[in-house]
Amino acid sequence: MLRILPAFLALLLLATSAASVAAQPAAELPEQARRALAKGGAFYRGKVARHGGYVYYASEDLSQRWGEGTATPDTLFVQPPGTPTVGMAYLKAWHATRDPIYREAAQETAGALVYGQLASGGWTQVIHFAADKRMGKYRNGKGGSWNVSSLDDGQTQAALQMLLRTDQALEGKDGAIHEAAQFGLDALLKAQFANGAFPQVWIGPVPARPVVKAAYPDYDWKTEGRVKNYWDHYTLNDNLAGSVCDTLIEAHQITRDARCLAAIARLGDFLILAQMPDPQPGWCQQYNEQMMPMWARKFEPPAISGYESQDVMRTLIKIARHTGDKKYLAPIPRALAYFKTCVLADGRVARFYELKTNKPLYMDRAYQLTYDDADVPAHYGWKQTAHFEAIEREYQAAHSAQAGGEWKKAAVGSGEIPKQLEDAVRKIVREQDEQGRWVSTYAGEKLVGQPKFRDGFRYISSEVFSRNVETLAEYLQALQAK
Repeated sequence: MLRILPAFLALLLLATSAASVAAQPAAELPEQARRALAKGGAFYRGKVARHGGYVYYASEDLSQRWGEGTATPDTLFVQPPGTPTVGMAYLKAWHATRDPIYREAAQETAGALVYGQLASGGWTQVIHFAADKRMGKYRNGKGGSWNVSSLDDGQTQAALQMLLRTDQALEGKDGAIHEAAQFGLDALLKAQFANGAFPQVWIGPVPARPVVKAAYPDYDWKTEGRVKNYWDHYTLNDNLAGSVCDTLIEAHQITRDARCLAAIARLGDFLILAQMPDPQPGWCQQYNEQMMPMWARKFEPPAISGYESQDVMRTLIKIARHTGDKKYLAPIPRALAYFKTCVLADGRVARFYELKTNKPLYMDRAYQLTYDDADVPAHYGWKQTAHFEAIEREYQAAHSAQAGGEWKKAAVGSGEIPKQLEDAVRKIVREQDEQGRWVSTYAGEKLVGQPKFRDGFRYISSEVFSRNVETLAEYLQALQAK
């Protein structure tokens, strides 16, 4: 267990109880926020961290830990909301306060990611600090044989963003972090196909393949079923395009590496190529070498995706804004017009629409294709929230900015702190206990990793901690702008 550092302890002595904080007048909210941030950081870094990193959840007494399943004290999770998510919250606290203790906490967390970087340059879901048959082949020479870097669920993306931000905060003075960030970025750039796509995973540079436009399958795709090694093909599954784009944009802003800007443009070129022809000008989860939609897992058939297509449109808008090239906006109007015809009676959108017929497509519990959603497996999101109106507003704003030749963020507001933000800070302060914890009580809600908690179980969440720290940091930073 890591000791709590003296600076954190000093701040802890200044902290008041949750009851007295709640009773203090509104004028004292800034000091309440600073103390809550200090208490929360001290507890999480000093008590919850292992080897500088984190899992998704811990029991109230810290005797049990979970990520995707149970975790040992020597196992950390990379996938959000694990280690990188917590580390980036520390960095936001540092930017808001300039207290070096938060930057040191981020540096410590980055060190855990450096340890778990694979020889292939990226990261996988977990990092093992003790012997385990699933250990990765770490770049530091430790570990086992697993050398598959993953872009699934933001694993490598989150880790690389955290290292890049920490390296910037440290002004490149931590050699191990700087080198790991550069090595990871180089590996990610080499994992991009010639057409601009990315695979779900990689071991080394991807092979050369022809650049062709998306087309409907010319074979009976319904009988094919799950494709072996689907992870080596062009994928958009689980919003991979958006998270990779965010990583490349951040890398370009931090490093000014021209390769990143070129990779962003190539990703946009792929998204243009991947738009399906009429009558369904949307996007699919996965494409084969011929750019035909293909199976992935047994419950992911070739189909138009109402979920990933929304991420693609938003990613095209980001790319258009970052590159200043309006061609990346061109696919969006046709796609929006099509998807407005796809909205279900309940206002949501199906995850899958059958190729050419456009019927909402599901699977039953025996994993057989069906048009009936009455008996679908519970582990998958067969219907998703439709954000088409919001996407259209984002498109119109980007299109107007491009037409005027201005690619700038919205003007800074009046400097007033929104009441909603102040209310959120009060709630965070009120819900923090004497130890600096924010303890959650399980009430049947869906959680990342799907832990099997009983109703009423009290647990500590990295997602809740990170969200609260970021909100406190946002508030404190807003105070400085007044």
